[in-house]
Amino acid sequence: MSKTAVHYPLFKKEDTDAFFALFQNNLANFVIISVTMLGMGFPTDIVFGKVVPGAAVAVLAGNLYYAHMAKKLAIRENRTDVTALSYGISTPPMFVFLFGVMAPALALTDSHEMAWKIAVAACFISGIVEALMGFIGRWIHQNIPRAAMLGALAGLALTFIAGEMMFNTLQIPVIGLVVLAIVVVGIIGKMAMPFKIPASLFAIIVGTVLAYLFGYAKLDSISSGLSEFGFYPILPTLATFEGFGLLFGTAATIFAVVLPITIYNAIETMNNVEAVGALGDKYDIKESMIVDGIGTMIGPIFGGAFPTTVYMASTGSKWMGAGRGYSILNGIVYIFAAVFGLVAVISSLIPISAIAPIMVFIGISMIATAYQTSHSKYFPAIAIAMIPYFSNYVMTRFNNDAGEVVSGISPAIVPLGQGALITAIILGAIVVYIIDGNYIRASLFSFAGMLLSFFGIIHAPAIAFNASPEYAIGYLVIGLYFLIISYTKKADVKKDQQDEELLEEKVT
Repeated sequence: MSKTAVHYPLFKKEDTDAFFALFQNNLANFVIISVTMLGMGFPTDIVFGKVVPGAAVAVLAGNLYYAHMAKKLAIRENRTDVTALSYGISTPPMFVFLFGVMAPALALTDSHEMAWKIAVAACFISGIVEALMGFIGRWIHQNIPRAAMLGALAGLALTFIAGEMMFNTLQIPVIGLVVLAIVVVGIIGKMAMPFKIPASLFAIIVGTVLAYLFGYAKLDSISSGLSEFGFYPILPTLATFEGFGLLFGTAATIFAVVLPITIYNAIETMNNVEAVGALGDKYDIKESMIVDGIGTMIGPIFGGAFPTTVYMASTGSKWMGAGRGYSILNGIVYIFAAVFGLVAVISSLIPISAIAPIMVFIGISMIATAYQTSHSKYFPAIAIAMIPYFSNYVMTRFNNDAGEVVSGISPAIVPLGQGALITAIILGAIVVYIIDGNYIRASLFSFAGMLLSFFGIIHAPAIAFNASPEYAIGYLVIGLYFLIISYTKKADVKKDQQDEELLEEKVT
């Protein structure tokens, strides 16, 4: 009897909620990029004519491919409940490229155009490295414990997503709390909204209406966004190649930022694919990492300057029961928004307090997934893996303007936050293997920490020889300590076996 082919729908009603969640995530990043670059003095023809359209092309390419991957998985496993991976601009690397690439490049060159070209070149190189890392993704996936990976991701979700967005939610409590309540009731409580409107859309509508009713949003603020309305054709640019000469010349010091953030971005993709796999959709990690790398390279060809990645929102979309339609729609909408300059218009219409609660839900879902899909004995590993991102958040948000305050709290905050995701995985993996009694592997991860510290991948501001000697020595010491424990355990086991054999001989 022939097996009936599964009908995997192009779009279903659950895709609507997931679309608005992913749309808001990308919208927030597009708005942050636009506002920050304009604040740095970048002209609108670069921001809305190059960067935003280039990023939109990358978002479209990635979302279309991930929708294709979802269809392949649905057909292969004969399922209709497959959820496409969420894809967009990677938030932490976005901040790194804004303040660790663009801002220094602008200071070095005193030219907004040259700074943009340097950032575009750095983004393209980041894509190449990430795509190449895809070939070792399976090895990483097999040798890094799930609890360590998901714990690191949960730390990012707690700080930059749920925590940051909760702050924005409560800036205007009368809006934020109402929207958050609607999201929780509609998505977690699974209660239908009036007229069967998707919960996320209904929450945005209510939040926006409240903002205007209570005077928190002014009609005058819309005019600034409408002034940017126009036609911005998506055209290829040679800025990447021009930026290479600058990146390897005048701005060579900025190049040191690219490798650590690329390693982070590749691991973020791996972690997010792993999180979705824990919920039932087991995508190929290698393929996903290569796709992210290619997507990151496509953006700079059209002027984009920010790496892309699989979002942690993928787990939230899975919880919502989405398919592939939300991914396709998201890519198409952003092309439309970029071409007609609607990013500025949309961002002026919807207050952040109406968007932020959706992101709080996404962050919470990722934290919950880390614990729900791991054995309870590994909870301590998840908890310790979440801590480095607390330091990274404090470092990122406060160190520039309040460096003395941060240092006064603890001089360890900044180095612990540098390379936070990699540090989190190393610490989490060490704890996992200690729990399992595998001290050899615990020592291997300790020695990895030693090498990464020595060359400045973690616990240091830039790549350098002997970049963080104290941390390198610390990891070396604990690695040797674990080896001693392992040797001692083997000696004790051997002695116990010998004692048992002697006892048996005496009995006989």
